Amino acid sequence: MDEQFIRTQMLLGAPAMERLARSHVAVLGLGGVGGWCAEALCRSGVGELTLADQDTVSVSNLNRQDAALWSTVGMEKARATALRLSDIAPGCTLHPLAIRYEADRREEFFAVSYDYIVDAIDLVSCKLDLIETAHARGIPIISALGTGNKRDAQQLRIADISQTEGCPLARVVRKELRKRGILHHKVVFSPEPARPAEDGNEAPPPGRRSIPASAMWVPAAAGLLLAQAVILDLSGGQEYGPTPS
Repeated sequence: MDEQFIRTQMLLGAPAMERLARSHVAVLGLGGVGGWCAEALCRSGVGELTLADQDTVSVSNLNRQDAALWSTVGMEKARATALRLSDIAPGCTLHPLAIRYEADRREEFFAVSYDYIVDAIDLVSCKLDLIETAHARGIPIISALGTGNKRDAQQLRIADISQTEGCPLARVVRKELRKRGILHHKVVFSPEPARPAEDGNEAPPPGRRSIPASAMWVPAAAGLLLAQAVILDLSGGQEYGPTPS
């Protein structure tokens, strides 16, 4: 095993690291949640990553997004993320896509084989199509739910969509998935009530009514929990790790 990943191997075991090295994970949405998830997957030895986001890095991203630097402002987030990850793990195969996943791009996106999909998409319609398609095709997928206007990262958790509460986005996604016959779906969510936020005088992007307030630690923690779930699922969890004494 490459010395770069030896500390992870000590925890998960050599067979787990071999599985991660052979795995291809897609991360859709590279903002404050998805970007940190992608970095954690890369640092943990995942061998191939598809990185999809249509947005560019802005100055307001500098407070919380991993690929947001003064040197990357104005750059496509997919490209900025890929540049950062290529410097972290040169052996990781990276596919940066400056696109927004939506129904019209479904077949193009799913023409590639994935071992796992991370949904960190903001737009509900795109999120639902991605989840439904992944479930229909038997591809493991986990979704991030709302982290905006929240301050307590300790309330974040990995759960089934049926167990979510207190999150407006979770309520909408749960309801719409039920209509599609999907009763169970792995998510990261927080039951913390959204806090009122001051007006930041920032125009919302197309498809969104407002810009949520956000500090680094909540979306970053959500991204790391997404990565935890993916890595343990792909590696076999405790099956491959040392037995606790």
